Amino acid sequence: MKLAQIYYQEKVRLVKVRDDALILLDYNGSIVDLMKKNNLTGLMEQNSIPIESAFFLPPIMHASKVIAIGLNYMDHADECNMALPKEPLIFTKFSSSLNGHNHPIFWKESITQQVDFEAELAVIIGKTVYQCSKDQAYDAVFGYTCANDVSARDLQFGDGQWVRGKSLDTFCPLGPWMVSRDEIDNPHSLDIQCRVNGQIMQKSNTDQMIFSIPDLIVFLSNHFTLYPCDIILTGTPAGVGVFRKPQVFLKAGDTVEVEIENIGILSNKAVVSNQ
Repeated sequence: MKLAQIYYQEKVRLVKVRDDALILLDYNGSIVDLMKKNNLTGLMEQNSIPIESAFFLPPIMHASKVIAIGLNYMDHADECNMALPKEPLIFTKFSSSLNGHNHPIFWKESITQQVDFEAELAVIIGKTVYQCSKDQAYDAVFGYTCANDVSARDLQFGDGQWVRGKSLDTFCPLGPWMVSRDEIDNPHSLDIQCRVNGQIMQKSNTDQMIFSIPDLIVFLSNHFTLYPCDIILTGTPAGVGVFRKPQVFLKAGDTVEVEIENIGILSNKAVVSNQ
């Protein structure tokens, strides 16, 4: 099932995606409560609205953790000219950076002039898990969505640590919806692309991941508890702007699209303030 959150008639509404329409669901609880019920088939349907008229919100709006994995694609490690990591490289993005489909990616020119794109498969955790085994890992997954790990490279590399450059408001677009785990037979066999103004910048497949989703969940859950609605960004493939020659950074008016096979297309436009 594909589920999204939209703002409709002055309320946050949960919807199911069907073809080119969004089906309003008769559900007023939280996404966390829905995950605990573990029963999506019992949701009652109401009227439908066209996808193109929807005001999308991030499919997950309140996460206790947004965990990102660095250098997790073999082709990306190659373009960085770096050895493959022996264990996952983790960093975080503040939950205040979460952003939705068709919303602007915004930054001030006085803060950063090197904003980059990173197409990523995001994993949505669906249950509390601590020190899980590899064969239990998929049970902790609620679903998947497209993500863009937007990065201010001048801040990221200038600071010596990555939090500021990764966590500016709007710098973690997700969506347009999340796809329940049962609809993705193999999350390690999905084509993934990033396009800027229609030009393909990243083109790869999730089979390039160095550490699999179960590997990541085991590693992370052995260090800290994962909770429902926690988000894991599983890394980006080759083609990011900072390692291109010449370098490519986003500019005002650019449209960035992240497309992942069997999930959808996440689209955002760059908006820059010169203040």
